[in-house]
Amino acid sequence: MFSFSRDLPSPTSFFTAYASMAGYMMMIRSMAHELIPAPVQNFIYSSLRSFFVRSTSTTLTLTIDDDNMGMNNEIYRAAQTYLSTKISPDAVRLRISKGHKDKHVNLYLSNGEIVNDVYQDVELTWRFVTDRGHKKGGGGGGGSPVDDDGKSEYFELSFEKEHKDLILNSYVPYIESKAKVIKNERRILMLHSLNNSRWESVILEHPSTFETMAMEDELKREVKADLDRFIRRKEFYKRVGKAWKRGYLLYGPPGTGKSSLVAAMANYLKFDVYDLQLASVMRDSDLRRLLLATRNRSILVIEDIDCAVELPNRVGQSVEGKNRGESQGPLTLSGLLNFIDGLWSSCGDERIIIFTTNHKDRLDPALLRPGRMDMHIYMGHCSFQGFKTLASNYLCLNDPTMPHRLYPEIERLMEGDVITPAQVAEELMKSEDADMALEGLVDVLKKMRLKSEESNPGMKKKENRLEMEEMRLKGVTEGSPRKNSKRIKKLVLFCT
Repeated sequence: MFSFSRDLPSPTSFFTAYASMAGYMMMIRSMAHELIPAPVQNFIYSSLRSFFVRSTSTTLTLTIDDDNMGMNNEIYRAAQTYLSTKISPDAVRLRISKGHKDKHVNLYLSNGEIVNDVYQDVELTWRFVTDRGHKKGGGGGGGSPVDDDGKSEYFELSFEKEHKDLILNSYVPYIESKAKVIKNERRILMLHSLNNSRWESVILEHPSTFETMAMEDELKREVKADLDRFIRRKEFYKRVGKAWKRGYLLYGPPGTGKSSLVAAMANYLKFDVYDLQLASVMRDSDLRRLLLATRNRSILVIEDIDCAVELPNRVGQSVEGKNRGESQGPLTLSGLLNFIDGLWSSCGDERIIIFTTNHKDRLDPALLRPGRMDMHIYMGHCSFQGFKTLASNYLCLNDPTMPHRLYPEIERLMEGDVITPAQVAEELMKSEDADMALEGLVDVLKKMRLKSEESNPGMKKKENRLEMEEMRLKGVTEGSPRKNSKRIKKLVLFCT
């Protein structure tokens, strides 16, 4: 009779065969590691894994490496910035860092941490991986790029395969644009100045903004609208064949806020500032080299252009250069003009060039030609509206429904070109008590008006006519208020 139990191998023979098989496999594996190069091993493993997984998995995983053939991977940087704002409160391990220029600490994913995201109803899973493998010199070129210490970092982005086109063509550009916005918000502005013909940098922490500027509200809106239009018209500049830059000329008496406006523009746009002192530039070639060393998204400022340096004209320079036989002549007006709108002006994007001067009439007409200084901004004496902004900043007088009792007198005394914003700010800083500060300002305004009237008798006659007309209109008890207001408006327009 057939016996099933007698045909089975004994447990001893079974384990003996298993041990022999395991030994052979270990020996073959050791020989494979020794004889087969690491790239071939990785290829075989990935092929086998793809063969068994391809038929069942509907998920696609993209690997975003830190290093891209020895260059920075912009998508990796964008993902790192974007995901730093998507970290879950349930995360158990994070990386923290803070540079010497950073104001706040930065949080990043640690090894193995996962972030879930949703884009157009598509669920995505991010995973950060830190892998320690062979160094590049050790033949580990088949895997992810690794640093010199043998460590590689990368992101894994997983999603359903059917959404591949959406992710590559829409989601990835979305991440890059969001990362750019986040970086701009975190960006630390720098002020660059010349030292021994090289740019040196310090952190720019100027508090000036358009809200704190003692400017007319209409002028503020015009400047901000022009800046916004410049920033969003990259494709327009490319289409019309112009360098993506903008030129501004700020002119007016000293102390009217030209430097503060530059800082306000830098804070508004999140642009670095390069302070170029032409007296420190010896040759046109030095100017070109400094231009090439500036970064995109920056403002280059040349203050007091009318008295910064004496620039020889093009003809004089060419003759002088020939007489001296020099291959590189000194800084010339021609070199400065080429720097503004010549070929060298196209060496960069999102550049703003600002000239400041106290005397616009002293500038060479070539500097004012259309296309060089696109917008001329007059920074004049302090108006009553500008004074109210300063009073709000320095004395916290913010309630428009309850103006200070001295406001009417200050408004009358500030009529015309009497005092600069810097002089007003100086008076308001002398006391934290609003009454004392404003009384001091009234005294200063009276002295300045008296001095102006002595030097300009016509100003006194004009003021007397306005006061008499105002008193006469106040004494009128009949007639509509609208009619009286029109008469005052006509008189002011006529006299001014």
